[in-house]
Amino acid sequence: MSTNRASGLLLHITSLPGRYGIGDLGPEAYRFADFLSESGQKMWQVLPVVPVGYGYSPYASPSTFAGNALFISPDHLLEVGLLQGEDVQSVPSFSEVEVDFNRVIPFKVQLLQKAWNTFCKGSFLDMSVAFSAFQKRHAHWLNDYALFESIKQAHEEVQWTEWPVSLRDRDAAALEAFKAEHEDHILMVMFWQFLFDIQWNALKRYCNDRGIQIFGDLPIYVAEDSADVWARRDLFYLDASGNPTVVAGVPPDYFSETGQRWGNPLYRWDIMKQTGYAWWTSRMARILELVDLVRLDHFRGFEAYWEVPSSEKTAINGVWKKGPGADLFVALKSNLGALPVIAENLGVITDGVTRLMEEFGLPGMAILQFAFDTDGSNEFLPHNYVEPLVAYTGTHDNDTLMGWWTDTASTQNEEQIAKAKAHCRAYLNLDDAGENELTWSAISALMHSVCRYVVTPVQDVLGLDADARMNTPGTTDSNWGWRMLPDALNAATSLRLATLTSRSGR
Repeated sequence: MSTNRASGLLLHITSLPGRYGIGDLGPEAYRFADFLSESGQKMWQVLPVVPVGYGYSPYASPSTFAGNALFISPDHLLEVGLLQGEDVQSVPSFSEVEVDFNRVIPFKVQLLQKAWNTFCKGSFLDMSVAFSAFQKRHAHWLNDYALFESIKQAHEEVQWTEWPVSLRDRDAAALEAFKAEHEDHILMVMFWQFLFDIQWNALKRYCNDRGIQIFGDLPIYVAEDSADVWARRDLFYLDASGNPTVVAGVPPDYFSETGQRWGNPLYRWDIMKQTGYAWWTSRMARILELVDLVRLDHFRGFEAYWEVPSSEKTAINGVWKKGPGADLFVALKSNLGALPVIAENLGVITDGVTRLMEEFGLPGMAILQFAFDTDGSNEFLPHNYVEPLVAYTGTHDNDTLMGWWTDTASTQNEEQIAKAKAHCRAYLNLDDAGENELTWSAISALMHSVCRYVVTPVQDVLGLDADARMNTPGTTDSNWGWRMLPDALNAATSLRLATLTSRSGR
């Protein structure tokens, strides 16, 4: 992991502009990479690039190993002959400002099905050889994922615990019979993963050649309805039917009287230790194939995690349980070498969590929106930063900075809001600069701090309000859909960002 000062932007792939209703790995992704390079940025942070799950969330994926096939660029499929011009002549009129997943998914799927049919009927010798090599190399996760997706498709997308018992419980004869009957669909799912890998790796090389690192995101937990849990039930606390007996969450705090019941199945860390943490090693190895730097979500859970009985409706009646701690990271380092990991250490952090980060040299995070609730001792104020740190104006879970400034639905009362705004106005010198300079004053404060990395959501570079928010935690509607308008990032913005980056030594 580089220790040089650097900065970058946070923009998920889905948020890129383009004519196909959702951002993808096509020309607009390369255009954004060029903008980063021209603006002096060295990092492109994305959210998890896995398939989306419940609520279209990339944090509730059916696989922690697979790539999101919706990212596959039709334009690149045209270039290699897997699609023809007529296949994309009648593209629906999609929104430029929001992903309509209900319309986009069937549209993209039918294009990908055409690509598969063309591959099967055509003469793609080199591609066939590469596809076979991809299948062999990734068999340890690809076989289960493709089978999982095909069984779900054949059973109207119901959760795997509701499948016929023989398939739910992975009866060998039942699985072989299903494979024989649905071989084409299984291979198609694998082929889509192959296409994702080709396009993703090409974009990553393009970025790396221009000095830009891809900064990825790895959630600590996996979704209950996933190939990961179905294929390795022994690694999770499940009952005989595959349902979790205990689930993940966080206890009650300032923000929630009942805590947060996330519902993810919890790991059998005792079993994982017996295997030398082989599954986690494979998981980390996979994401490090795709990205240069990893944000490890909810890092606090590796030291100790909140265990909630699955019968509970809230997270109140949970208990703290000891996590794997240093054992896991020793195993990861032993198998993978240096870990280019950023620890998401937000929330109430114990001395044990801090010691674990320090032991393995893992930088933490600071969020400027959290800096103004108290006084000058607040650790999120730029003058209190330490060098091994990644500073943000906000993350995908926060409102935009302008949305935060104008928010009237805050958990704080009016007096607290007024006090925080006054502190922010004075700290960022907004009386002189003007409130319309809020975002650039904030970015400048982070850029000139001592912290190693600064990452700014593109929404804040553009000064957008709450309508551009990516996610509101605890809700399942109207999330993950924001898209950037074409030409929103222009030459003037690039010059201003480049000048600020140069002056702050990043």
